[in-house]
Amino acid sequence: MHRLLADDLAQLPDLLDLARDRAAAVLAGLDSRPVVAAGVRGGARVPDAVPLPADGVGAAAALAEFTELWEPHMSASAGPRYFGFVTGGTTPAALAGDWLTAALDQNANSSFEYGGQGLERQTVAWLRELFGLGPAHSGTFVSGATMSNFVGLAIAREWLGTRLGVSVAANGAAALGRVRVLSGTAHSSIAKALSMLGLGRSALVPVPVLHNREAVDVAALERELEAAEGPCVVVANAGTVNTVDFDDLRAIAALRARHDFWLHVDAAFGGFAALSPRHAHHVAGLDEADSICIDLHKWLNVPYDSAIQFTRRRDLQTSVFQNSAAYLGPLGEEPDLVHLTPENSHRLRALAAWFTLRAYGREGHREIVEHCAESALAFHAAVEATPGLVPLAPLRLNVVCFTLADDPTADRIQALIRAVSEEAFFTPTVYQGVPAIRAAFSNWRTTADDVERSVRALRAALG
Repeated sequence: MHRLLADDLAQLPDLLDLARDRAAAVLAGLDSRPVVAAGVRGGARVPDAVPLPADGVGAAAALAEFTELWEPHMSASAGPRYFGFVTGGTTPAALAGDWLTAALDQNANSSFEYGGQGLERQTVAWLRELFGLGPAHSGTFVSGATMSNFVGLAIAREWLGTRLGVSVAANGAAALGRVRVLSGTAHSSIAKALSMLGLGRSALVPVPVLHNREAVDVAALERELEAAEGPCVVVANAGTVNTVDFDDLRAIAALRARHDFWLHVDAAFGGFAALSPRHAHHVAGLDEADSICIDLHKWLNVPYDSAIQFTRRRDLQTSVFQNSAAYLGPLGEEPDLVHLTPENSHRLRALAAWFTLRAYGREGHREIVEHCAESALAFHAAVEATPGLVPLAPLRLNVVCFTLADDPTADRIQALIRAVSEEAFFTPTVYQGVPAIRAAFSNWRTTADDVERSVRALRAALG
């Protein structure tokens, strides 16, 4: 054994204590550190690339070097004023589960080792119940919403093949001919998934949305279905990125009585509305979907990377993703996880989710969702009351979309975001042709004080 490895193994408990203390210090300092660090701050520049050294320094020295050179440039994305994208923090229980995930170092894909698969299946069942889905839906953990959408659309692609009498898994996407994927306000990951699946970005057909909404016009969708030459795929949204708008899932599902299509629902973070009696009406009909995307490192507040995909057609899923090798378990009635996603191996992502669900239960996570929605409501009201700012859309759940009252150019939007980035982090967007800002509330740590502090930063930047 290499000398440094042997030394670190002998000192492992002390090294883990050092890492714990460093992690605790980072988390304790979230309130005071810059939310997004600049490339240069106080004379400290992002380190230049250096060649890999021939000789190592050991884990303790590596930790010290990281703390000095790189940690100052890390964002406070785990903190309460990181409103960019839709990024949850990490609950204490999820953090503990994630540390144990690394320590146990399980590949959860094989039934030769039951523990990982068993725990994942229990966690999937809990999540299915949490989101109000019936037993017909089966689920598997994946890395994020992009991969969840990819898996759902891959199953849809195989379903299209069954309608045309071909197997895409066996013969390739060319066997389908032209494919139409209909959606009102599709997330960018949908086009990316279609590209990866060989269906092509041009397969995505935009459908008109309701006036001043991002929700699809169901009548317009039916006209597109009537014009379709054969079966197609509909991607419905349960929570759009800019305004958290929701398609009418029940009305869309009802169209299947007259038209032949696969219904995939992108509920990456909007699906969490199901946890709250106040907001669950937004996702009425979610259980009727053929496949569903839900991103857990968003509003479940577990660490990156973690998402789940659900489907009613596990048989088609295994047709796409089965991996036949002598060293792998057979498909069987309860297929190994290796046969359900693109990954031949994945870390035990379910453990962090299991921990936070077991620790805080349905009520704890309902409170997180409702508290974030209340924080967004307070921020929305503050934007309305701030001269120079104006909301662009009604607040439906947890994302506030707003812009400058005068001359909202992309450059001015970016300048405002940069000006407040040490106090609060927002992301730019464009809504109905207007450059704008998104503030997404999904972190369990966010308080009323954080909302007020962020608003003060915006007002100060506006002068």
